[in-house]
Amino acid sequence: MKGYYSRKLHSLLGVIPLGAFLLSHMISNFKAFEGGKEGFASAVHFLNSMPLVFFLELFLIWLPLLYHGVYGLYIAYQANNNVGNYNYERNIRFTIQRITGVITFVFVIWHMYDTRFQIMIGKITHDDLGATMHGIMNNPILFTLYVIGVVSAAFHFTNGLWAFLVSWGITVGPRAQKVSTYICMGLFVLMSLLFVLAMTAFRSSEFQAATAAIDVVKTVLS
Repeated sequence: MKGYYSRKLHSLLGVIPLGAFLLSHMISNFKAFEGGKEGFASAVHFLNSMPLVFFLELFLIWLPLLYHGVYGLYIAYQANNNVGNYNYERNIRFTIQRITGVITFVFVIWHMYDTRFQIMIGKITHDDLGATMHGIMNNPILFTLYVIGVVSAAFHFTNGLWAFLVSWGITVGPRAQKVSTYICMGLFVLMSLLFVLAMTAFRSSEFQAATAAIDVVKTVLS
């Protein structure tokens, strides 16, 4: 039973609330592809007009992310990755889950630094987020790193969802677990596609801000 409840909490937080946050973040960013600059601005305004948004973020994002990320790093360090000896599908996904967990944790911190932290210290406003993402997405190196980050996050969540369904006794038996594999991997492909489409939308010139705002974005990125 050593670490049993810690792992259960880690698993639960990965789906609720962090999984819900990832899905809502995907939808709000996809508004850039679906509705352009106005669609994205509307989504940002809606999220930030929610009551007690600071406390919602603190208790539903930051604290769960801190626990899930730090404990996840510990799990990855403790894991016995023997994919070289047992290269069957579940074992491969087990190894990729640990790798993408580390990548996702680093990526989320980096992304939040580029966006939420810059808003907190007053360097940019919510209205400047589109211009900030425009500057990032038009840098080939940063764009590539972002693709790696969002695909890793999508896999880590969806494969973690599969493991959650198994460990919490929701999918019992080989058939149920096989069906959930198809569903979760299908969700992984869909999420990756929507995230990448949103990223390509930010490259559009309509997200380019006035010269002063662009200078701020360049300062943040440097």
